[in-house]
Amino acid sequence: MAKEIHLQTPLKDEDLEKLNIGDKVLITGTVYTARDAAHKRLVDLIEAGKELPFDIKGQIIYFVGPAPARPGMPIGSAGPTTSYRMDSYSPILLDEGLKGMIGKGPRSKEVINSMIKNKGVYFAAIGGAAVVMAQSIKAAKVIAYEDLGTEAIRELKVENLPCIVANDVYGNDLFDEGVKKYRK
Repeated sequence: MAKEIHLQTPLKDEDLEKLNIGDKVLITGTVYTARDAAHKRLVDLIEAGKELPFDIKGQIIYFVGPAPARPGMPIGSAGPTTSYRMDSYSPILLDEGLKGMIGKGPRSKEVINSMIKNKGVYFAAIGGAAVVMAQSIKAAKVIAYEDLGTEAIRELKVENLPCIVANDVYGNDLFDEGVKKYRK
């Protein structure tokens, strides 16, 4: 049965081992944003043996390109982008210590296998609820690749950012299970 779990970043293996697909998670702490162009640059740095613009160990990357902030707000609407566009990069980042990813839509078998190997988790954010997601973001600052505009890497301070566990460290897949359940 799904449960509600509060997670604090950075994530630890023992935190993730308690999670099962379908669990509602409220994340508090630091989360980084990155989409495909930023992911490519991160992987290029890793392949060149260079340092990343943030310590990736135990961290979460949210696949989002937020809208500009309104006056007095830390960020604009911040809904998830489709995750499969990051699938070719995610295993490399998981090997470097990334522990969580937030996005929408299913992940490839290669990413799921890498999550099992590295004890990583994929959280689904609710598409179409960008304003709700933004309400959990208390601060945001660009830390890398400002030239990418909305797709620059941001460091977010979040409080009770709502997500659902879509893939757990055991290889379970909420997208597959959901289809099986309703196919009966």
